[in-house]
Amino acid sequence: MEAPLQTEMVELVPNGKHSEGLRPVTPTTGNARVEDPQRSCVEGEDFLQKSPSKEPHFTDFEGKTSFGMSVFNLSNAIMGSGILGLAFAMANTGIILFLFLLTAVALLSGYSIHLLLKSSGIVGIRAYEQLGYRAFGTPGKLAAALAITLQNIGAMSSYLYIIKSELPLVIQTFLNLEEQTSDWYMNGNYLVILVSITIILPLALMRQLGYLGYSSGFSLSCMVFFLIAVIYKKFHVPCPLPSNSVNVTGNFSSEELIKEGAQLLEETDAPAFCTPNYFTLNIQTAYTIPIMAFAFVCHPEVLPIYTELKDPSKRKMQHISNLSIAVMYVMYFLAALFGYLTFYDGVESELLHTYSKVDPFDVLILCVRVAVLTAVTLTVPIVLFPVRRAIQQMLFQNQEFSWLRHSLIAIGLLTCINLLVIFAPNILGIFGIIGATSAPCLIFIFPAIFYFRIVPTEKEPARSTPKILALCFAGLGLLLMTMSLSFIVIDWASGTRRHGGSH
Repeated sequence: MEAPLQTEMVELVPNGKHSEGLRPVTPTTGNARVEDPQRSCVEGEDFLQKSPSKEPHFTDFEGKTSFGMSVFNLSNAIMGSGILGLAFAMANTGIILFLFLLTAVALLSGYSIHLLLKSSGIVGIRAYEQLGYRAFGTPGKLAAALAITLQNIGAMSSYLYIIKSELPLVIQTFLNLEEQTSDWYMNGNYLVILVSITIILPLALMRQLGYLGYSSGFSLSCMVFFLIAVIYKKFHVPCPLPSNSVNVTGNFSSEELIKEGAQLLEETDAPAFCTPNYFTLNIQTAYTIPIMAFAFVCHPEVLPIYTELKDPSKRKMQHISNLSIAVMYVMYFLAALFGYLTFYDGVESELLHTYSKVDPFDVLILCVRVAVLTAVTLTVPIVLFPVRRAIQQMLFQNQEFSWLRHSLIAIGLLTCINLLVIFAPNILGIFGIIGATSAPCLIFIFPAIFYFRIVPTEKEPARSTPKILALCFAGLGLLLMTMSLSFIVIDWASGTRRHGGSH
C-alpha cells in the first residue's frame, strides 16, 4: 500500500534537540525510512559538525530498541506511584464507578496516543514540543514543554516522596526497632538525597532512553510482586483491624491477629464497615479522576520511545502503547480492588502506609516496600528524560549536544525535586494538583488540538468526523480539568481534605 506524501524530520538526537526544518520525502512503501545522504549540510547545520567536507550521517539516530524493551520502558513510564493511590480512589467512588472511570481513562489515553502518532507521522516529527511548534509556533512549543516539565516533575516528586516515607520504615524493620530514632539514617530527607545521588543520578546521565530497558523490566517485576502481595494480604488481614494493631510487634502472629479481628466483628458493627460500596460520591471523589489521569500519563515518553524503536512505524508503536496500557489497566484495577477490599474506607491515600496498621514488622510487607522502592527509584530516570528534552527545547534548541549541559540539567532537576519533596506536605496534594492540570493537557487537550492543526485540511476537512472527535476530546479534557480543580480548591478551602499517608 502506497504511503501518502509526507515530510521527514531532518534531525533527531536522543537528547531531544530537533531542527525546525523539514524536507520532502519521496513516497515509499511499507515502513522504510528514506534518508538521502547527499542532502546539503545546510539542512542539518543545527546538529551536524559544520564541516563542508563531511557528508551527513544518520547512524546516531537509528533506533535500536526492541519491541519488548519498548514495552518495558513505556509500561514503566505508565506504572509508578499512581498505583499506590488507586485503592484510595476506589474507596471514594465505589467499585463500579471506579471501573467505569478507569476504563474510560485507559481508552482515552490510548486514543490520545493515536492522535500523537498520527500527527507525528504527518510532519515527520517525534518530539512532543516540536508538534506544539508545528501546530501553534513558539507558544505551542512552550506550552507543551511547560506541561511536560510540570507533569514529570510532579511524577518524580511523588516517586521520591515514596522513598522519603517508606525507606525509613524499611530500615526500622531491618533493625527491629519499635520506634524511629533520631539517627540520620532514619531521616527520610537525608535518605532521599542519598538515593538520588547514588542511584538515580548515574542512570539519569545516560544519553539514550533505550539503555534503561533492562532496569524498566526489573522495575515492572517489582510492581508485579507488589500486586501479588496485595492480593495475598486481602485474605490474611482481618476486618476491621484490631484496635491495638498499630502497636503490634513481630511476635504477634497472624493467627492471633485474625482471631482478635473475628472477635471485634461480633462486638461491633463491622459488617457495615466491611461491606464494599459500588457507587460513592463525596468530596474526596474530586481526587479520583486526577489520580487516574496521573496514573496513565506516559505521553511525553511515547515519542522518545518511538524515536529509539528498531524499525519504527506508527502501527508498531501503537501496538506497544496499547499493550502497555492494557497491562497497566489490569494491574491497576487488581491493586485497587484488593487494596480496597482489605481496608475498605480505612485505606489511606498511600496504600503501603495502611499496612503498617496491621503489623509494621511483617516480612512480606517489608519485601513489598523494598520492591516498590526499587521500582519507583528505577522509574525516576525514565521520567527525567522528557523534562530534560523540554528544557533543551525551550532554552538550548539550536545548540549541539553537550555532556556538561546534559549533566547539569539532570543535577539541577534532581536538586529542585529533592527540595520539593523535603518540604511537600503529603503525596495526595501532588497527585491532585498535577493530575488536575498538566495531566489533562498532555492526555486530552494537546494531542487533540495538535492533531486538528497539523493534519492538513485537504486530507481531513475541519468538519470531518476525526477532527470533530478530536475537538470533543479536547473539550472533555478542559471540562475534567476545570471540574477537578474546582473540587480540589473547594476541598482545600473547607479544610476537609484527608491527610493520609503524609508521614
